[in-house]
Amino acid sequence: MDLGLGGKKALVTAASQGIGNFIANTLAAEGADVAICARTPDRVAAAVEGLKAHGGNVSGAPCDVSDHAALKAWVEQSAADLGGIDIFVSNASAGGGGDKWDEHYAIDMMGTVRGVEAALPFLKESDAGAIVVISTSAAVEAFPPPPMTSAGAYGAMKAALLNYASFAAQQHGPAGIRVNVVSPGPTYFEGGPWHGIEQGMPPFFEMIANGIPLRSKAKPDTLAGQMGTGQEVANVAAFLASPASSHTTGVNVVVDGGFTRRVAF
Repeated sequence: MDLGLGGKKALVTAASQGIGNFIANTLAAEGADVAICARTPDRVAAAVEGLKAHGGNVSGAPCDVSDHAALKAWVEQSAADLGGIDIFVSNASAGGGGDKWDEHYAIDMMGTVRGVEAALPFLKESDAGAIVVISTSAAVEAFPPPPMTSAGAYGAMKAALLNYASFAAQQHGPAGIRVNVVSPGPTYFEGGPWHGIEQGMPPFFEMIANGIPLRSKAKPDTLAGQMGTGQEVANVAAFLASPASSHTTGVNVVVDGGFTRRVAF
């Protein structure tokens, strides 16, 4: 299926590694020109080199999304580098665990709000403007925190993003801009948070992995193989960002293998 991403201009925050990097590479592989940011210059430079292998126009710069002036400058410079913006993916997060309320508000919530505000003038000029916000399945139901930690701030701020995105979809729909959310469940990749939990808290890791009912014959028959992959999340994000999803807006797609048990009417 042709997603229609060839030649589209996409910005992805926090994309030097993890889910953001999977999304950036998936968009680039589909023919999009991609700009990324993250806080660590060396990681950004390495990620940019990897993205160039897809053959498109690529740019990247270090940026802390909680610095609103720096975020706006990165968005504007990226638009200049790529020749516009068709897609804005807000992926940056302070990460799960701990009561980092101020940090989650500054990065997850306001990093998204200010990033969208900076990208809007360019998205309005696009014939296929799309915003994709990365949330979490912990936003839609109470997630069991690891022992001795609290996931409250993470889930609460990610839940706030769902409301924000729903409102933004209504607000910016008349300008032809779609706004959707992808909420990953437990997602395993080398060097990622669940890889660390597997090493440091095996019983908790086993409990969560066994709570995912979907089993894929294409994956290893291991506990880690029961979790989602970064690529599976990226595939959904790329679809929602693409013209192939042109009449979809205001939705939250949970990618979790059935881990959450809510009934979503």
